[in-house]
Amino acid sequence: MSDQLTCEELVELVTEYLEGGLTQTERGRFEEHIGGCEGCTNYLDQIRTTIELAGRVTVEDLRHETKTELLAAFRDWKRT
Repeated sequence: MSDQLTCEELVELVTEYLEGGLTQTERGRFEEHIGGCEGCTNYLDQIRTTIELAGRVTVEDLRHETKTELLAAFRDWKRT
């Protein structure tokens, strides 16, 4: 088995990476992959941007309909 991460494995680890939850070895493998994979580098940048922008939204910013739709989506997701 190769020590290199696949793109699919990287995608599964991106949240832990951004939250500092990877071991030193896992982090090294992650960063090695990012260093050589433009697609995953772009994906990581997109996730960082999404987190930054989503962090700016407050409950007060949402229309009532949007809140209702989001709550329904999360309830349905949790049931599955």
